[in-house]
Amino acid sequence: MTEPTTRPGPAAAAESCPADRTPADGTPTDRTPADRTPATVAADPAPGSGPGVRRTSRPHYAWVVAGVALLVLVGSAGFRSTPGLMMDALNAEFGWSHATIASAVSVNLTLYGLTAPFAAALMDRFGVRLVVVCALLTISTGAGLTILMTQSWQLVLCWGVLVGLGSGSMAGAFATTVSGRWFQARQGLVTGVLTAGGAAGNLVFMPLLAALVERHGWRTAVVVVSLAATAVAVPVLLLMRERPADVGLLPYGATEAPPVPVTEGSALARSLRVLREAARSKAFWLLAGSFAICGATTAGLVGTHFIPAAHDHGMPVTTAASLLALVGVFDVVGTIASGWFTDRFDSRKLLVAYYALRGISLLFLPQLFAGSLKPPILAFVIFYGLDWVATVPPTVALCRQHFGPDAPIVFGWVLAAHQIGAAAVAGLAGLSRDAFGNYDLAWYAAGGLCAVAVLLCLALRRRPAAPVVVPA
Repeated sequence: MTEPTTRPGPAAAAESCPADRTPADGTPTDRTPADRTPATVAADPAPGSGPGVRRTSRPHYAWVVAGVALLVLVGSAGFRSTPGLMMDALNAEFGWSHATIASAVSVNLTLYGLTAPFAAALMDRFGVRLVVVCALLTISTGAGLTILMTQSWQLVLCWGVLVGLGSGSMAGAFATTVSGRWFQARQGLVTGVLTAGGAAGNLVFMPLLAALVERHGWRTAVVVVSLAATAVAVPVLLLMRERPADVGLLPYGATEAPPVPVTEGSALARSLRVLREAARSKAFWLLAGSFAICGATTAGLVGTHFIPAAHDHGMPVTTAASLLALVGVFDVVGTIASGWFTDRFDSRKLLVAYYALRGISLLFLPQLFAGSLKPPILAFVIFYGLDWVATVPPTVALCRQHFGPDAPIVFGWVLAAHQIGAAAVAGLAGLSRDAFGNYDLAWYAAGGLCAVAVLLCLALRRRPAAPVVVPA
């Protein structure tokens, strides 16, 4: 997608020499694109926007930033999926129980959610590029150090704490910050693409990493993850920019410069202040509650227990893992489509539809499992995959409508609720399996939770969003 990008023509040669540029009133100025404040941009909307300017169809730099963000999110999601694939290998080598190894995964999931709101504030305070590069290097360090571990607490420290903090810093807050800063039009679509990349990467990389663990050992897999995390930091350093004004542009689809938020003070204090203010709003609790159910019925239940549940019915683990990866493939389609829908339809109605359809599919799932791959389970994978995280774009849009410039941080707290819901149901579903010998109760309870999410979304009051100019 392209948007006409303004560049100075011969009649505007002075644009390339800011020190010599003279406004119509004759007053000299030394403004540069980096110095463009909301006030100056309002007076001079975009570089080279006056008479004598040549307009080109070069793609808006926002798409470059979005591409880098997509690469980061796909990679970080793939990095997080490794510990679950190493359980048998670590159990065989060190004798650690599955519960012990799973504790590292639990710490990782918890920190992944709780880090997001603070990461959003840090991005506002210190810049997206610095925070993301530090997060990638933290993942690289955590993954790389695991080849030296000899005690289970070292796994919790490396993969639970370090990788959890690093991946959490690039969770929903990153996608929300990028789409909010660089796009006024197509915000829903871009949020959908970035979310799809992050969610699908976790599932799609599973077969590749599983093959590495099986053929070359778990140490090879973690070294590959460590090197890949370092490599992904390179395009971030080279191509990522903080705001459109840094390259002399307005956000994609914007006609005037947005206000620059005040970012003085502690990122920690700001995150907690935003939480305190948002918690006074009914909308926050409705969004957090519904998104907690989203986490419970995706990462917490299906992402954690689909493979063992399928294996209970005689399906090979490799086949079940491939089905879960297929969920990730269809999730890309569903989430991107959801972003497109979010730009055009009421986000509340979209959430109602998504949770209702998800609940229906989960109620049918216990009857669809079989010892081999059959059409009914494939139908579930396709249907459920399209709905996997389709809830994210409309949830982000509702955060923007209700909380304005603080939306990335608010969404970070809503995402924390998502992860808490996921962690809680992951444990409860395991207890249900131990008590009853199957997962049937867990699937039916998840369908009921989706019905609750529908009611929560219906209770949201609509707040009209500011009109957006969508370029042709």
